[in-house]
Amino acid sequence: MVKGYVRYLKLQRNFSRNTVEAYQRDLEKLLAFLKKEGKDPATVQLEDLQAFAAGLHDIGIGPRSQCRILSGVRAFFRYLQIDGYRDDDPTELLESPQIGDHLPEVLTTEEVDRLEDSIDLSKWEGHRNRAIIEVLFSCGLRVSELVNLKLSDLYIEEQYVRVMGKGSKERLVPISPRAIGELDLWFAVRREMTIKPGEEDYVFLNRRGAHLTRVMILIMIKQQAEAAGIRKTISPHTLRHSFATALLEGGADLRVIQALLGHESIGTTEIYTHIDTTALRREILEHHPRNMKKKS
Repeated sequence: MVKGYVRYLKLQRNFSRNTVEAYQRDLEKLLAFLKKEGKDPATVQLEDLQAFAAGLHDIGIGPRSQCRILSGVRAFFRYLQIDGYRDDDPTELLESPQIGDHLPEVLTTEEVDRLEDSIDLSKWEGHRNRAIIEVLFSCGLRVSELVNLKLSDLYIEEQYVRVMGKGSKERLVPISPRAIGELDLWFAVRREMTIKPGEEDYVFLNRRGAHLTRVMILIMIKQQAEAAGIRKTISPHTLRHSFATALLEGGADLRVIQALLGHESIGTTEIYTHIDTTALRREILEHHPRNMKKKS
């Protein structure tokens, strides 16, 4: 049953390896609970799943993580129904906890410049790290998309990159002259490296000539934020948020931003309208004459 579910996620839902592994981990939590209760997935009822959901809260799992786990549970029971293990879907009335809108941290262009300026270019990886930050900010890539970016995905003369996003969906994203310039500087270093067989097409490499991992980039971004004196809690995804927010503030259409980010649903992109509204409210409170305190 579980093997069939994993095949369903890979082949029919076309999920990435990381997403499939996350769904498997969440399913293991459910199966462990059902085994303890002496229940079987083929016969479990809504009340049992509600008890499982309540248990997630009791062991201290936050609302956002609960929603993610329950999303995986729903996918599992949809598969059981599709493949004939069940005639019904017991998750139809299973409710997820309410979570408020989470407005992600964003960086201004000046803060991104500070981040890049804090990099020590005397080190071999300096130009690589500047190129990583600039590509993330200029193209709005997910970190998983960045680590898998290939030389064959770069169309420098045409000034765009081909990105393989979630669900193996391909999109084309313009790349700025600034990002191209940073890549050129990195490529001058890269050409002197010994590259591992099979890794030759990856854009960003570590000192051993292998492609980077998401964790490596996360550590680098956090270290540079500290070096630049940026007190915000940031990650590689912060640069993606900053890309989208800058476009919205510059007047870009929400549908265009959706296409550039590779969001399947416009609802996911709409989070940036909340960020823009927050900034607008702050500007009004600071500068409108009715809101400014009278100076003595």
